[in-house]
Amino acid sequence: MTTYWDLKHRLGDTINAHDLPGILSCYSTDAVYVTPSGVAEGHDQIAWMYEQFFRGFPDFHATAWFELSECDNPAITEWTYTGTHTGPFLLPNGREIVGTGHRVALRATCATHVQHGKITSHREYFDQLELYSQLGFGLTELEPRLTADTVDGDLTARSPQSQVRSDSVRVPKAGEFFGRR
Repeated sequence: MTTYWDLKHRLGDTINAHDLPGILSCYSTDAVYVTPSGVAEGHDQIAWMYEQFFRGFPDFHATAWFELSECDNPAITEWTYTGTHTGPFLLPNGREIVGTGHRVALRATCATHVQHGKITSHREYFDQLELYSQLGFGLTELEPRLTADTVDGDLTARSPQSQVRSDSVRVPKAGEFFGRR
């Protein structure tokens, strides 16, 4: 009989092999995969999510370094994800970036729920800022900031370097992930 942990280990092995059919064989057909970048429901969307990482990071590898052994369902694991950004990578705002050549090492954790020998819910948690910083990006200023520059004693004057283009920030609509509608 396959245990929750056997299934979780098989998922890890298939991810590291970039074996998409093997990955999907671990999930139920109506599974939900939740990441900081968005939510995927069903095999098609789950496959698409994994494809985005494999495209952007052809050498993507997950190394488990802690498993909560006292817990079977959900099976909880802490990982380090590594890879080199050499391919196109889709950002949550829908913008695709070309490979930067940057090597990343990202801390992550996940909780995997299993029913009837298949993953029904897989929730990944990682810090997107940690990933984007390693790719050479920083935070985006959402609104022009107020500075101590004054105009006739008015502390609300905006510094010219703090102005933000109105088209530089887009908030995804409900149900969107990685810019996909």
